[in-house]
Amino acid sequence: MKKRVLFYLVALVSTVSLQSCVTNYVVSKPATYAKEYKTDAKLASSEMSKMEQDKQKLINAFIAEKTASIANAKNSIKNSEIAKAIRHNKTIDNILTEAETYLGTPYRYGGMTRNGIDCSAFVLSVFGAAAGLSLPRVAASQSQEGEKVEKENLQKGDLIFFSHGRRISHVGIVESVTEEGEVKFIHAATSKGVMVSSLNDSYWGPKYRFGKRVINENGEAYNNLATTTPASNGTSF
Repeated sequence: MKKRVLFYLVALVSTVSLQSCVTNYVVSKPATYAKEYKTDAKLASSEMSKMEQDKQKLINAFIAEKTASIANAKNSIKNSEIAKAIRHNKTIDNILTEAETYLGTPYRYGGMTRNGIDCSAFVLSVFGAAAGLSLPRVAASQSQEGEKVEKENLQKGDLIFFSHGRRISHVGIVESVTEEGEVKFIHAATSKGVMVSSLNDSYWGPKYRFGKRVINENGEAYNNLATTTPASNGTSF
């Protein structure tokens, strides 16, 4: 009898203990999963945040690199344009400086020296010495070179052409353009030799035909200029 009571007592204690373990397992285990889930979520959120930060850093670095590249390109273009302008101005200044050394030189039909010179020889001599250009010998042929320029757009160093009739027979070099638009030019005239005149003059104004630019913005010739032709220009201005 005592053995049976003891057996039941042991069985009861074992059953209670087993139920307690099962309860602890069922209750405690989900709490462990929840904790692990929260930890994983925090890690995922942290990684996403870091990825976004890294992405933004890459974008900012890319933008900064492109901005610097654009700035460098702009500076390069600006420096190039400045260099072109300096080269152009220097070439024009050289041409006008050379032309002014001829002031007072007497006019001589067919002449090509400082003892006597005609209009087209004066122009080709000046451009040859100051800019290394080989212009044609006669004014009519010189008028075929370069690019045509409207009167209101004439600049220092441009060539301007004149005629009594249809054929071009006189040429000069623009020396200056005033703020009022008056164009002054240096040329070899039959009356006084190499001198400075104005397109506002009652004599030269009506005979003006057009202007040509043979020096481009780089200070170079616009095209392959013709070689020198040994002939007079036939001018009678």
